[in-house]
Amino acid sequence: MTDNDFAARLLALDTPAVSDALDRLGLKGTVFGLLQLSTDRRIAGRIHTVKLGTGAALQGPARHLCTASVEASAPGDILVIEQRSGINAAGWGGILSNAAKVTGIAGVICDGPVRDVVESRDLDFPVFARSATPTTARGRIVEEAFDEPVEIGDVTVRPGDYVIADASGVVFVARDRADEIVTTAEKIAAREAAMTRDVLAGKPVSQVMGADYENMLDD
Repeated sequence: MTDNDFAARLLALDTPAVSDALDRLGLKGTVFGLLQLSTDRRIAGRIHTVKLGTGAALQGPARHLCTASVEASAPGDILVIEQRSGINAAGWGGILSNAAKVTGIAGVICDGPVRDVVESRDLDFPVFARSATPTTARGRIVEEAFDEPVEIGDVTVRPGDYVIADASGVVFVARDRADEIVTTAEKIAAREAAMTRDVLAGKPVSQVMGADYENMLDD
């Protein structure tokens, strides 16, 4: 199955269903506290990673942080940025959002601050982040690694993994377990859709959300 196939299957779900699937399988992947700062659209896709900090910058020609990941991405990819330096400097900004939009990138997730949120909203470009700031990265933080494992919340995220993000939160899906996780999430979503139909048909919610609901992740 291709990356686009997995992305389409994820996009048809929501983060609660995928988070429930991780619970069912005993896996980590749900990250708390990353906010949907621009657009109200769900995003899902394959990941490119960037690590920012105050250590040694990547060797080679001088370049602004995150520009290499934008240029390496294919349409539908999602950039995931670790900016856990403790410095209130933006790991993403408006010019990058413009470039990402032109490239066809589906969105950006930053564990740290971002800026130019209004510009990203005007572009209808999805940005999820820990917080917003007006403060530039220039002279404060650098790009330490590109397409290497990063830490987002308490989850190790690798390039080539998948992610789904919406107003409820952000959930990462390890590439080597993707089919199992997504298949489990699809089954959970189907069961909850059936329960919703029962409620809309007039069945008492106390019956619909009885013992079967409480134990639905056990089977």
